[in-house]
Amino acid sequence: MMHSSRVPGTARSGRIASLDGVRGIAAVVVLLYHHTLVARPALEQIPGAWEWLTQSPLKLVTAGTEAVLVFFVLSGLVVALPALRNGFDWLAYYPSRLVRLYLPVVASLLLAAAFILLVPHADGQVTADSWLEKRNADEAPLSLLLGEATLLPETYTLNNVLWSLRWEVLFSLLLPVFIVATRAVGRHVGLAVFVSGGAMVLGRVLELDALVYLPTFFLGTLIAANLDRLRAWGASVHERYGGWVWAALAVSSSAVLITSWLARPIAPAGSQVSAVLWGLAGFGAAGLIVVAIVSPLAERLLDSPLPRWLGKVSFSLYLVHIPVLATVAYLIGDGRWWLVSAVALPATFAVSVAFHAAVEKPAHALARRVGARAASQPDRSLVPTAG
Repeated sequence: MMHSSRVPGTARSGRIASLDGVRGIAAVVVLLYHHTLVARPALEQIPGAWEWLTQSPLKLVTAGTEAVLVFFVLSGLVVALPALRNGFDWLAYYPSRLVRLYLPVVASLLLAAAFILLVPHADGQVTADSWLEKRNADEAPLSLLLGEATLLPETYTLNNVLWSLRWEVLFSLLLPVFIVATRAVGRHVGLAVFVSGGAMVLGRVLELDALVYLPTFFLGTLIAANLDRLRAWGASVHERYGGWVWAALAVSSSAVLITSWLARPIAPAGSQVSAVLWGLAGFGAAGLIVVAIVSPLAERLLDSPLPRWLGKVSFSLYLVHIPVLATVAYLIGDGRWWLVSAVALPATFAVSVAFHAAVEKPAHALARRVGARAASQPDRSLVPTAG
């Protein structure tokens, strides 16, 4: 997912080049978001500091929850794209996809448990009632490890980010339903986008996560189903109006992504207005994906070496950054949050590289082998249709 003179979005080895860069940047945003949560108790002692960080355009750099929506749109796109083609191998898909997701998840939990054994989460080492204390386990009993490894719980304290993997697995299991729904939509894409937006807003207002996250994946599948049309439209618009159109779309999508934060002075967290604005964030995530696909400048930037490398290790970075951060924070104490970040950031990237080499790459290789073995079974290319 993730140059030469080619049409924006053209795949390299079957992958959309710029989307790897998007994934890498989104992973870094989530990482920085959790670092701000460690710093929050100290920043809130400085008048206006926390508000300045979170209620200004700076929030884009640390919009962690919103960056997860970008991940969900990405998954909806890249997982559905091959499934929309004739002859897609569903028997190979399921075991391969589950191995690809679950093995790194289990390894990240083992890593988190090992870190807790090495650096116990002692009382009084971090601020009481802070994110660190409330959302990170004090110990790692086998029952907790096994429970979180199933990706069935709603909340996770051994590795906090796994809540999003729960939705990734659910989407992966429901992929045939998404494919049927996408094909049923046909050319009524605008209506489908409108309904998805209404569901996301309703989900935030009613606090029903399924109504927020599943439509976000669906926006990605809609992009996948209309990718050729989107590229053709993008080329036409770019030829007629130039790159400023994509700059405007990127800015407006970014604003929509964090509008619930920007509006906090007049729509406080927990208010109905804030919930509605937060529900629109999925549109911002989808808009940024569209820009990454159709904008030649965005493609060049996102396909440059650093974003491409970040995309390569993004899953590992996502899975290991909280265990590393929590360990360093309990070792140093969150009162010196700046030192925690100074130590944890390079340590996180080092652990991510090792995790990618030792866990993620072998898991991908095993997933391919498992998929290839399943592909040898009969009746493997049954493709869902709408009616």
